[in-house]
Amino acid sequence: MTRKEIITQLSDYFDIKELVCEHTYAAFGQRAWQFLNTEYLHCLLIIRRDILGVSMTCNSGGRNQRGLRCNLCQIVQDKTKAGKIYLSAHVNGAGGDFDARGMTAEEVRRAIEQKADILPYPIRMEAGVTWLHFDVYDYMNGKKINYFDP
Repeated sequence: MTRKEIITQLSDYFDIKELVCEHTYAAFGQRAWQFLNTEYLHCLLIIRRDILGVSMTCNSGGRNQRGLRCNLCQIVQDKTKAGKIYLSAHVNGAGGDFDARGMTAEEVRRAIEQKADILPYPIRMEAGVTWLHFDVYDYMNGKKINYFDP
């Protein structure tokens, strides 16, 4: 599947302004798709359409740093001011935080585990949080799913 096909299909489920921070959307509008990693977008499509089959939300309801984070986002600024390296998948367009309608985060993670074989790329999921964070950082260990702690 090409990047264009992935974005076209993903657009049935997500508006780009939900997947990027408000700063990025204000500056780039629909062109903000360019900052999101193709592997991440492909996995997001498969998780939304083929694994969960329910609506998912990222940036909504006053939450605005759950998708792509730019250098103007407070979380990024705070890490920078503290002198901490910040290589989150959020800043690299390779991950995001989501809620799935009618499902707990643990139910979502289990559903993804059960169908891990259809994921087009390995993913990481954040353990022990009340939302789904997934990204496409690859530990290169041959596993389809890896967990990391908050």
